[in-house]
This record gives sequence, structure tokens and C-alpha cells, in this order.
Amino acid sequence: MKSVAPMVRRAAVGDADALFVLVERFARSFRPGRDVFQEVLERLLQDDCAWLSVAECSGCVVGYCLGFDHDAFYANGRVSAVEEIAVTPDQRRKGVGRALMTAFEEWARSRGSKLVGLATRRAAPFYAALGYEESAVYFRKVL
Repeated sequence: MKSVAPMVRRAAVGDADALFVLVERFARSFRPGRDVFQEVLERLLQDDCAWLSVAECSGCVVGYCLGFDHDAFYANGRVSAVEEIAVTPDQRRKGVGRALMTAFEEWARSRGSKLVGLATRRAAPFYAALGYEESAVYFRKVL
């Protein structure tokens, strides 16, 4: 049976329940709280520099992508970064992640971004298949 291509669209407040389930699965370092999640969701939906999209298959949210763009000196203009991307386990390897990344790249390009960057611990082969190259080491400090 042929799989249905995912539809990617901007997220909306009405996606909160489905998004929270995905965020809970995605989170590794911090435990998401539902109240804080709702506040952050509402702020992100109003942030012009944020891209929050969902992927739907047969009317169900099966993935999301959260990214941002900003100006940077090193790139002589805008750069974009994927902060989070998650796909339900049953929809992986079916084009959902690729569709989300393609939509993000189109958004970044439309805003004049020179590049898209991201950090990954578990999905390097996925990003390499999309044409991404390893470029740097990621450091963090929890505050």
C-alpha cells in the first residue's frame, strides 16, 4: 500500500494537544510542563523570526519542526537554524521529516537566509541524505 504524502502547514493553537505529545517524546534534557508549553506555543506563534510547522497525514499531526532565523555578521545577513524536529515513530522513513525540512528551507530562503544549521545527536545520516554537511561541534551549558 502506497503511503500518503504528508501535508506541512504552519502550526496553530488548536494543534497544542498533538504537539505536546510529540514534544514529550522529543525532550531529553528537560521535562516539558504543559502550562509552560502552552505559554511558549502562543509566544512562538506570534514571533516573526520563528517557524513552527506541523506535518499531517490523514488529518493527524505526525511531526513538527521548530526553527528560527536571525541576522549574523559571519554570513553577511540572515541565517536559519532548526531547533527541534520530531516525527512519530510509526511515520519515520516515510517522507515526513524530509517534508518538514523542505518547508523550513523554503521559509528560510524566502527570508533571505544564507544557510540552515542544526545540531543532531541521533540523526546525522538523515541530514546527510538531505545534503547537509557536518560543520562544527555543538557546545552547551545548562543555566
